[in-house]
Amino acid sequence: MTGAGSGVGAEIARALHRAGFRVILTDIDEPACNRLAEELDLASETALTACLDVSKPEDFQRVLDKTVERWGSVEVLVNNAAVTRAKPLLDIETDEFNAVMAINAGGTFTGCRIFGRHFKERGYGRIVNLASLAGQNGGTATGAHYAASKGAILTLTKVFARDLAPFGVTVNSISPGPMDTPMVRSIVPEVAIDEMVSAIPVKQLGDPALIADMAVFLASAKAAFVTGACWDVNGGLFMR
Repeated sequence: MTGAGSGVGAEIARALHRAGFRVILTDIDEPACNRLAEELDLASETALTACLDVSKPEDFQRVLDKTVERWGSVEVLVNNAAVTRAKPLLDIETDEFNAVMAINAGGTFTGCRIFGRHFKERGYGRIVNLASLAGQNGGTATGAHYAASKGAILTLTKVFARDLAPFGVTVNSISPGPMDTPMVRSIVPEVAIDEMVSAIPVKQLGDPALIADMAVFLASAKAAFVTGACWDVNGGLFMR
């Protein structure tokens, strides 16, 4: 999985490992992944690490090859890595917009493409993409580049789901609203947290553990009849 070094990514990695999955933890911050791998398995038998920059297709291929060499195959990909850069709409330059799109949407596309080929050849696979409420409602605290990239991830989920469905491969997305994570607290000033919570119908921030549990389910063999879906986790902020 990508972006496993901290936050929601680390929670998903822990949950997958608890559920019996062998995990390869990737991030541009490899030391963070190493710390998590030591927490999960000091013997490095069921948890490996790799440095992966999602803007580089060769990194995805290298990680896929490394995992197949070690364990024989890969069954699950979780595309979680993303950058968040909150900025007023008219202050975003085109190169900034393109950079965020390339990392968030481009990284998800590349992961789905490279691992999707492996899954198609094997006749089985699970892909879980992390989208966002911002991609559904246009974003509030986040910038337009982040919101647009997450909207693109929702569309890519459907495109890959449709093409890979005949080959035993499912592709789903999870779309979190405001989570109680360091990333959210870094974007939203502490004085505004209470105001944010008051605007959420259930009157609380989301628990990253719920996202992790959903990812485990979607990564399982029993989720075979769910594909191309967006799983909303937003406390009632966006209903459809």
